[in-house]
Amino acid sequence: KSEFLANMSHELRTPLNSLLILATLLAENKEATLTERQIGFARTISRAGNDLLTLINDILDLSKVEAGKMDLNFEKVDLGTLGAGVEQTFKPLAAQKGLGLSFVREPGLEVTVVTDALRLEQVLKNLVSNAVKFTDRGKVSIRLTRAALPYVVAFTVEDSGIGIPADKQRKIFEAFEQADSSTSRAYGGTGLGLTISRELTRLLGGVITVESQPGKGSTFTLALPLKAPELPAPAFAAPEPYAAPPAVVEFAPNAPVPSTGQFEAVEGDTAALAPDEHLVLVIEDDKDFGRTLLEVARESGFKAALATSGEAGLDFVRRHNVSAILLDIKLPDVSGLSVLESLKRSGEMRHIPIHVISGVDHAQNALKLGAMGYLVKPAEKAQLQGVFKRLEQVLSRKVKRVLIVEDDQMQREAIKQLLGNGDVELDTAESARDAFSRLSAEVYDCMVLDLRLPDMSGFELLEHIGRADLPMRPPVVVYTGQDLSAAEQERLARYADSIIVKGARSPERLLDEVSLFLHRLETRFPSDSQAILKRMRTEDKSLTGRTILLVDDDMRNVFALVNALDTFEMKSVVARNGQEALAQLDKDPAIELVLMDIMMPVMDGYEAMETIRKDARFKRLPIIALTAKAMKGDQERCLAAGANDYLPKPVNLERLTSLLKVWLPRRYD
Repeated sequence: KSEFLANMSHELRTPLNSLLILATLLAENKEATLTERQIGFARTISRAGNDLLTLINDILDLSKVEAGKMDLNFEKVDLGTLGAGVEQTFKPLAAQKGLGLSFVREPGLEVTVVTDALRLEQVLKNLVSNAVKFTDRGKVSIRLTRAALPYVVAFTVEDSGIGIPADKQRKIFEAFEQADSSTSRAYGGTGLGLTISRELTRLLGGVITVESQPGKGSTFTLALPLKAPELPAPAFAAPEPYAAPPAVVEFAPNAPVPSTGQFEAVEGDTAALAPDEHLVLVIEDDKDFGRTLLEVARESGFKAALATSGEAGLDFVRRHNVSAILLDIKLPDVSGLSVLESLKRSGEMRHIPIHVISGVDHAQNALKLGAMGYLVKPAEKAQLQGVFKRLEQVLSRKVKRVLIVEDDQMQREAIKQLLGNGDVELDTAESARDAFSRLSAEVYDCMVLDLRLPDMSGFELLEHIGRADLPMRPPVVVYTGQDLSAAEQERLARYADSIIVKGARSPERLLDEVSLFLHRLETRFPSDSQAILKRMRTEDKSLTGRTILLVDDDMRNVFALVNALDTFEMKSVVARNGQEALAQLDKDPAIELVLMDIMMPVMDGYEAMETIRKDARFKRLPIIALTAKAMKGDQERCLAAGANDYLPKPVNLERLTSLLKVWLPRRYD
């Protein structure tokens, strides 16, 4: 049944994918042909599609529980920290409705239980989401208290909302049932949320109960044992009689909330930072390793927070004053490289130093996107301490230092004029020997290098720097008027983080690239520099003219993606299965990247990627796998078959754009 639903999920997501993409394209209205009313229609279609996606995910969760296929990861969980994280997640939604929201822990209660943190948080979030949804005025409270044996602790979620009649309190736990199922009901939802919550709670060895009166609100209590059962009872066994008070009340499943992931705050409220304190966000799905990073962060004098998914991390950065980020690449929901590109594309967030710590080696891509460093797991504690020491150095230097290596005086002065400001100190060197001497004695945050120098070429200088034991090797931006061959570009790519060939747009790009590696806050730029960067991003043509091979057997998907790529003036070559993809690669040498669907007739995506990688011509051809992500292990299987990265359906256009910019070969213009 789980296998059937996984396939059914693909069939549901495929038309949904094209619906969401086309609705997004219409809502963007780039050609300015739609009225405000029509744009509103497009946004409504998009919201409805996302509601449908939520329903699909709920059905999959329910099927996994029913079939006994739900994977549980039991570990020690600090319930106080979890409750505080849920409160922070829902505060913006409650404030939007004018509701009070609070989390209170019983005095002296410090509880750590052995349970599955992810599933427990899913249940608690559903209860709080329902409470907020069904409360129009008043407040919602979350309390952590002691519980009666055989349980030891309980979360109580109390609201002042519409309440539930006594005769409906058992019914709402059944799949697709609701307290108000009439045609005139005021609140939507599928009736799956409490069903899933009840079954997950049973697997965790706990129970959910409810007390409620119509018009006076509801109180849901989630009671937990000290340790989850070693062998969870089969889900959906014959229903047992509900003890009084009868078990849980379902409010609508998964009402929209600002966050899609989990946070774990460390050392109190992250909003209460002192002026001299720095908050480090760890984006890492391995909770054990993530908590190790939190401990090292505390030892290094930082406050810290942990986000276990990419979207959760992005949401956290938008809502908190984050000073630095430690980022994993293999995340459960989105590629870490996409997260990195999104952050560095944002004028408000690109100044945040990001250090990547990952089990996969994509160092070259990450450094070119603006990461300050890259550490491949497994990492020793001394290496992690070194990462935090470097973060501290970067954050403590208020004035950044740049070395300009250029033998032409007019060019030196022009670059100084472009980059100079109160928070940047500029040094110059007229020769390679002078530059090497300065790098040996001083620490620089970035180096701008011309390749034509009087005593040796920039190529040779970079090779000397690569072999030398310097205090710190700064990011290198090559700024040259020399035409570069493909071999020269490849040679430079081993040492230079960015290569800019002098041209009509190169001053703007130079300013953008150097500011990226300096982690400069753009609001500190002179107004004319800010205008230059804003204009450059508005006119971003990095995807224009690039050729993509789109492999998908569903013409609805093809139509939607081709139109999405057309908005960037990209060329799309289409193949309907793996065999046609191989034929297109043989025929068209201009193809620079492959978007590969997985479920196709004749030859599926896995086999196609494995065959492509066996051909020496395509060893370095970027491949992004597109799949419904319905079954555990999809991501690992895609990467093992030869994909560089992975994008779940329905395809998010922003994530797709990010990955295209990450993986398309860099053009130097």
